[in-house]
Amino acid sequence: MDSCFETDSVGIEGFYGTGIAERLGYNPGDWAASFCSDFIQNSAVENIDFASVHAYPDSWLPKASMEEKLRYLSSWVDSHLNDSEHILKKPVLFSEVGYLQHVDGNSTVDRDILLRVVYDKIYDSARKLQAGGGALIWQLMVEGTHMYHDDFSLVARDHPSTYKWITEQSCRLQMLYKNDRDPDWQCPIQP
Repeated sequence: MDSCFETDSVGIEGFYGTGIAERLGYNPGDWAASFCSDFIQNSAVENIDFASVHAYPDSWLPKASMEEKLRYLSSWVDSHLNDSEHILKKPVLFSEVGYLQHVDGNSTVDRDILLRVVYDKIYDSARKLQAGGGALIWQLMVEGTHMYHDDFSLVARDHPSTYKWITEQSCRLQMLYKNDRDPDWQCPIQP
């Protein structure tokens, strides 16, 4: 008989507090440490089953170039995967990965590039049976829910390249954990 247990997490941005000074450089700015929140301290609580992190490089670094945002995001993901693996010893879910919708038309391409960085790092971690647990895009919507949208929202049908990345990542992770329970399962897109 399979058992089901609720899992608990803390839905925090993942900013580092002043407790470990060398981690402050991973924050998007000095302002982040003033939120009275610390990724390691908050996630280390025994009853917290997995760590949770957000990633909004476009919002957190509004004046940075795309290259700077990519470098920052890569470092942000690496630091949280490493801390979750070696200090917290629990999985980490990037529970909100968001990118602003821009009027200049580059937002889909840029979002896809940033999303791919997160997805590849999560996949590499999961493949090694380390802390990478997954990443959720903020905010994926379906048609007809536009009244709930924000500046990060996207309808999958309107952004096929982003939807393809989401599907491929789901397939890659599913194939890592595929078991005999569902031998007929096939990924709709071959990664």
